[in-house]
Amino acid sequence: MAPKTKFTKEIIINAAFDIAKVEGINQITARKVAEKMGSSIAPIYVNFTEIEELKMAVIQQIHMISQQMLMTKYTEDPFLNIGIASLKFSRDYPVLFKDLITNNTKYMTDVQPPGDTILQQMKQAPTLTSFTDEEMGSILFKMKVFQMGLSVMDVNGLLPVPFDEQQLIELLESTGNDLILAAQSRHNEEEQK
Repeated sequence: MAPKTKFTKEIIINAAFDIAKVEGINQITARKVAEKMGSSIAPIYVNFTEIEELKMAVIQQIHMISQQMLMTKYTEDPFLNIGIASLKFSRDYPVLFKDLITNNTKYMTDVQPPGDTILQQMKQAPTLTSFTDEEMGSILFKMKVFQMGLSVMDVNGLLPVPFDEQQLIELLESTGNDLILAAQSRHNEEEQK
């Protein structure tokens, strides 16, 4: 008799993640995960008390992936790297991106990096050193709005012409520079008062 295959939590989470990448987070079911692993549903319920717990483990995996992307040095500009990481996530995981943005906002807070982490990364950018935390927060919020809109348009094929990744990065950089220049102008006006 052949030994039974041991299905670890990691194997189960990876199978569920593979389903989420293609079908979305809410499509994770015990039956689908078991089918993906070639097993019964028993190993799933031995390791997880309910499917929501497995979904949260998948959300944690998504969070780790997004954190790795956020910490990757794509360019010499730390501020631009934040936008590139988000853009890359939407392009590499379009189903998850759409799912998190449009369907599962309850999970969105679990995959977003903490604001202070991003502010610390922004403080590394030479173009942002003269700004207060409040001013950087305002710049970040405006950039997030633009970047999110750009990513949504990109993954849904709504851009007026197809953009390759480099063109999208150039658009992010140009918009970021415009925001920084406008914020610098306001900053200088405040200092002169």
